[in-house]
Amino acid sequence: MTTITLSFDNGPDPDVTPQVLNTLRRHDLRATFFVLGDKLRDRRALAERAHAEGHWIGNHTYNHLVPLGLSAERGIAASEITRTEALIGDLAHERRFFRPFGGGGLLDQRLLSPEALEQLQQGGYTCVLWNTIPEDWAYPEGWVERALRLSFAREHALIVLHDLPTGAMDRLDHFLHAAKDRGAVFRQDFPADCVPMERGRLVGPIEPYLQRAA
Repeated sequence: MTTITLSFDNGPDPDVTPQVLNTLRRHDLRATFFVLGDKLRDRRALAERAHAEGHWIGNHTYNHLVPLGLSAERGIAASEITRTEALIGDLAHERRFFRPFGGGGLLDQRLLSPEALEQLQQGGYTCVLWNTIPEDWAYPEGWVERALRLSFAREHALIVLHDLPTGAMDRLDHFLHAAKDRGAVFRQDFPADCVPMERGRLVGPIEPYLQRAA
């Protein structure tokens, strides 16, 4: 049996995030929305709605421009995390979820810098990665079959989708129906191997995601 956990990155979007929330409500499913501070600043009401409907709100940096492991200027990585967390405020889960920017969904040493790691540890964050990337941003019309194939290849898939205006989320309902028809079950919590840090404490390998200074 395959378990699927849904997560949505890079929102909130004024049109797409409500569409996603409506679809999830019809299916009685809960997800996590990893938000960008730069968007949350003017659209906090959307995150408030998601939170009120039982979804978790996570931190996905402020600008989402450069993976934190490539942020050479001191203070940038810490600022990307703390500015967004301040905007999330009381919408934050008690575990303080943070997802680094992967630059196309890649899991490698670009994800975190020593400064970012220190900030996450001192702030008591839970670092949430992923294991299923259907590339909905690149294939807005064809991501569903890819998502199904990748999800059902795993016992517990943590899928990354995007509440962005690409048209991809027009097919979210189809994906959810198809996954249920194939026997998938949905849960909100994350697979353990996608969480290398829990409340600031390392619980799994972090070196594969950490860019050490040369």
